[in-house]
Order: sequence, then structure tokens, then C-alpha cells
Amino acid sequence: MITKEVAGVDAALEGVTSGMTMMLGGFGLSGIPENAIAKLVELNVDNLTCISNNAGVDDFGLGLLLQKKQVKKMISSYVGENAEFERQMLSGELDVELIPQGTLAERCRAAQAGFPAIYTPAGYGTEVAEGKETREFDGKMYVLEHAFKADFAFVKAWKGDAAGNLIFKGTARNFNPNMCGAATITVVEVEELVPIGELDPNQIHIPGIFVQRIFKGETYEKRIEQRTVRTRD
Repeated sequence: MITKEVAGVDAALEGVTSGMTMMLGGFGLSGIPENAIAKLVELNVDNLTCISNNAGVDDFGLGLLLQKKQVKKMISSYVGENAEFERQMLSGELDVELIPQGTLAERCRAAQAGFPAIYTPAGYGTEVAEGKETREFDGKMYVLEHAFKADFAFVKAWKGDAAGNLIFKGTARNFNPNMCGAATITVVEVEELVPIGELDPNQIHIPGIFVQRIFKGETYEKRIEQRTVRTRD
């Protein structure tokens, strides 16, 4: 059994340089690769293209990279709660490609499966489809969308083993599974790293074949983007 475990975040991000294209899992602040993002900030790499559902908030997650102007382009489904993301987009400082959320997920999954492109009905007849090939299937029009090409995919899982087999927890599952194996190198950080053979095969969400590097994350803040509580009667 090939061991994918590396000593820590420093070894996990070996080879990361400016100008790369990166996938980052998570939805808002749920299931984001906190340790990998913090290291990217520390490395001060810039001119990055980031593929992620959104950019979190101003002072956490991908917002930290945006604050330091390390990102040249965001490929996302929406701006979300990040005021700095909005400011940079509206000012023209940041190149932004907004695409339908389902299309974002499927373009990741196509890359994971080795498909060069997909056809989707999402966006047909809108500016999303401008300049793209369209085709009719069974009387319905579809838009051709190409699979993403990324250098690194940074993924957060709840539990994994040294072979790279992964289990996700709750809503943190989101975009993370689709990004595994969708880039040249997939780096996974986990809360709990166990020896090979300890995970129940029936509980594994992503097999280790899709993972190149795995490490145990040091700390996780797990911030809540919008805390909503019921008022006392």
C-alpha cells in the first residue's frame, strides 16, 4: 500500500509557486482547507487563479489571500459575504468568472473523471453561454463547458488514513469530494489521520487513488459565517 502521508503543511505544499491555478474545497466557511490557505498566505505566492465556490469572508479563508492581493482571478459561483472580493471585482482589480454552482461542481467532477468537457442546460440563452458551443439533445439546448485544469487541489476532510482514503462529515462534504483528483496534485488536510486499514471500507467517500498528499491539520477555527439563533420567548 502506497503511503500518501507527509509530515505537515510545509511538505504538503512543496512545489507551489506563483502563477498557479488552484482548486480549494469548501462552501462559505464550511469545510475549507484552513491550514493550506494559511500556508499559501505565508508563502506569499501571488498571481494565483483560485477555483472555489466562493471566497469566504474578508478576514478568514480565501479572504486572507484577497487581502494581500495574491489572487489575480477567482472562478466562483457567487461573491458571498466577502466585501473585499466585491470591491476588487467592481474596481477591476480582480478578474472574476462567475458560473452556475452546479456547473462549477460538474466541471470539477469532469476533471476528476478525466472527461475533457460536459454539456449542461444551465446558462443557455444567457451571457453565460456567450461564445460557447451549444447543442440540442432530445429537443433541449445545452452548453459545452470544459473541465477545469488545475495545478493543485486543496481539500479538507474529517478523517483519512495514510493511503489517502477519506471520510467527510456533514455539510463539509460539499465541493471537497469533487475536487479530489481533479488537479495534477491533490493535497488533503484532515482532522484525524489514522493508520491504513483502520477505516471501514463501507464508510469511505473518496478512495486514496485520487489523493497524492495527506497530512493532519494543526488547528481548526471552524468559524460560522452567519450565526442565527432563535430569540427566547
